[in-house]
Amino acid sequence: MKNTLKLPFILSLIVFLFNGFNNIYGQSDCLNIQINASFKDKPLMLNDTVYAFKNNHKIRFETLKFYLSSVTLIERALPVWKEEESFHLIDFEERDSNALCLEIPDGLTFDAIQFNLGIDSLTNVSGALGGDLDPTKGMYWTWQNGYINFKLEGTSNLCNNPKNEFQFHLGGYTAPWSNVQQIKLNVANTSAFNISFNLLQFVNELDLENLNHIMSPSDSAVDYAKLAAKCFSIK
Repeated sequence: MKNTLKLPFILSLIVFLFNGFNNIYGQSDCLNIQINASFKDKPLMLNDTVYAFKNNHKIRFETLKFYLSSVTLIERALPVWKEEESFHLIDFEERDSNALCLEIPDGLTFDAIQFNLGIDSLTNVSGALGGDLDPTKGMYWTWQNGYINFKLEGTSNLCNNPKNEFQFHLGGYTAPWSNVQQIKLNVANTSAFNISFNLLQFVNELDLENLNHIMSPSDSAVDYAKLAAKCFSIK
């Protein structure tokens, strides 16, 4: 009497072999990246904290939000991994938004990370999208001006207006006011690291007495976006 393999056994064997193949060749790691903001080397506190800066002038921050996109890992100046659908809204009123988990191939090595501060022109002309790109997030102007790449709001006694307010909404995707900035930072090959934004470095370069509102694409918005890009570092 001949032995025969039943169909359920054969199917189970196929599934077992397929899963084994995936476990060997398809493993991935979570690269944990924490995005922090600091002022005077201390974690940024919004709303209730008043800071002294620039000859003891006062400043208070209400909003700090920006987009990080096109996250790419680099090794020896060449890209070795790029995140798909890579759009992250970092909002320091929403603490969970500044913790990223990137699913990268197991064993991937890299020595730098590259990303954009802001949203690229192609995404801007694709129309308002969902997720972190949803217009309800408060980071979208109109189809003409597109996304706000960086938003900083607060008050300072340096601001010569009735409420002592400053509002910097930096964006724009068409010439001559293309606003997106590419940032590259060297980093050790590790499973977790912090990216820090130095807010003191940024505001020390502002002229709050003469320019405390940017609300549309402009030369000043481009200049301030370039300044903001210089304030990122690996910690």
